Amino acid sequence: MPGSGSEVQNDWNPQRYARFSDLRLRPALDLLAQVPQLPEGVVIDLGCGTGVVGPALSRHCGRALIGVDSSPAMLEDARNTGVYARLVDADVQQWQPPTPPALIFSNAALQWVPDHQVLLRRLAGMLTKGGILAVQMPRQGGAPSHRFLRDIAASLFGNRFADLPESPVQMAVKYWQMLAPLGEVTAWETEYVQRLEAQADGHPVRAFTQSTTMRPYLAGLDAGETAKFFAAYDTALTSAYPVMADGSALLPFVRVFFTLKV
Repeated sequence: MPGSGSEVQNDWNPQRYARFSDLRLRPALDLLAQVPQLPEGVVIDLGCGTGVVGPALSRHCGRALIGVDSSPAMLEDARNTGVYARLVDADVQQWQPPTPPALIFSNAALQWVPDHQVLLRRLAGMLTKGGILAVQMPRQGGAPSHRFLRDIAASLFGNRFADLPESPVQMAVKYWQMLAPLGEVTAWETEYVQRLEAQADGHPVRAFTQSTTMRPYLAGLDAGETAKFFAAYDTALTSAYPVMADGSALLPFVRVFFTLKV
């Protein structure tokens, strides 16, 4: 379903985001499988969004689960899962847990937060002794799906979006080097080949990025500009991600993972 420059862009759209919930859940489960036995303490789902990871986190850890997110709309959906002992509306950069948690688990959230050197040290410092920081983030900034957004916006609208920050996500080896002084680290990357279903309007990859990476661009466009942006983006996507006979397309998608035991 196409978006519009007149849509409210200040908050996330849980329904649009949930259209690809299975694809977004798979990396979270892969990360969760690497979380070892935990010490005493609560579990934090940091950047919990709609709570899609909540049930699996609750089953795996078997203890009180607290969700933290800055989107009221997403938190409302997370509340409906019934698995969170508490939900906190807070910015990751200001959030502080009342007691040291056993696990801070963050799935596809910290890519929106700058200065990972400072951020990750801060999060690690919150943990109880023997606690775990487990993080997964997309590292897709150089891929056509994301590069086209920047290039087309510059071509159509000049410097209007020049101040949008680039993704702070680095290669897995950089996170190992960054976190090794703080404890025991594992770090890895996985490229997921995602098959995206045919869409009634637009390229399948556009439907995927429209719910996340495209949001800052749409926030600055009116309806006519949005239509031009979509048309140019769809054309470019077709060259990089050919549409198959059934209307679907394959999107290789790189994600970076790490765990830290303090």
